[in-house]
Amino acid sequence: MKAVEVAGDSVPLKIGSREIPAPKLGQVLIEVCAAGVNRADILQRNGKYPPPIGASDILGLEVSGIIIETGENVSAFKEGDKVMALLEGGGYASHVIANEACILPMPVNTDYVQAASLPEALFTAWSNLFTYADMQRGETLLFHGGTSGIGVIALQMANRFGIKSIATAGSRKKCDFLEILGVENAINYKEQDFVEIVKGLGGADVVIDMVGGDYWSKNLKVLKEEGRLISMAMMGGAKAEVNFVPLLINNLCVKGTTLRNKPLAFKKKIRDELIEYIMPMIESGDIRPVIDTVFELNDVQKAHNLMETSEHIGKIVLKID
Repeated sequence: MKAVEVAGDSVPLKIGSREIPAPKLGQVLIEVCAAGVNRADILQRNGKYPPPIGASDILGLEVSGIIIETGENVSAFKEGDKVMALLEGGGYASHVIANEACILPMPVNTDYVQAASLPEALFTAWSNLFTYADMQRGETLLFHGGTSGIGVIALQMANRFGIKSIATAGSRKKCDFLEILGVENAINYKEQDFVEIVKGLGGADVVIDMVGGDYWSKNLKVLKEEGRLISMAMMGGAKAEVNFVPLLINNLCVKGTTLRNKPLAFKKKIRDELIEYIMPMIESGDIRPVIDTVFELNDVQKAHNLMETSEHIGKIVLKID
């Protein structure tokens, strides 16, 4: 099978060849049609985010495609089904193994490129909004990185569940897009002080942050009493000097989250909730994929170069012939 190979963090990605894997108990083999590109892929390529033990070393955390073989004890899907899947790795290839617990049926109103953009964002957005933050209708969310692949889905979810949304982004163009998406207040963090603005709006019940660094103390300042800070990445740095006074006075909760290394039982629970609550919204058009750019697999390095500029809005997707 075709697969993207990583020769080193300073060496361009290239297409190589691997043997097609065989599905084991509870797994399926997918002929891949498209694969989503994520920031985690960049980190793994640079040696900063190794795959879990036993996972494929090939980059790629989400795909869409057709099931061509099933392992034992697979009951919900069969050969020929069009699906999208969350992976521990292996997505940048013509074939990939996926666990049944992490597979979603492909929405009838999406193509393979759109479907490939969804799994990582759906699982991550739902788990952070509702499993970890336990957001409720009428609460206010501040989401940093609103035009990221996860952000554009999380903010649509929030709006559909009656959650007020505030989001930050790094340009006027991105803020304009967020307002079109339904965000009530879009803040250009390069020109505006999000702390001042959010406090002026009454504060946030939940902050979902992928920046880290000096945002930690700022996030604590904008949270209401009993507020929750969910930290899901550290793009601005892994260390911070934090004033804990707001944490204590306002009885705040801080939680760090990751998805890739979570047990299958956890992912299956999220998958089942997505099928019940979110898939109907996708098929009705109430939640829609947001695609920035599509690249052929041979242009995977160009896809990573674009990701590293942070100029994209929504997802970057690889089309795999």
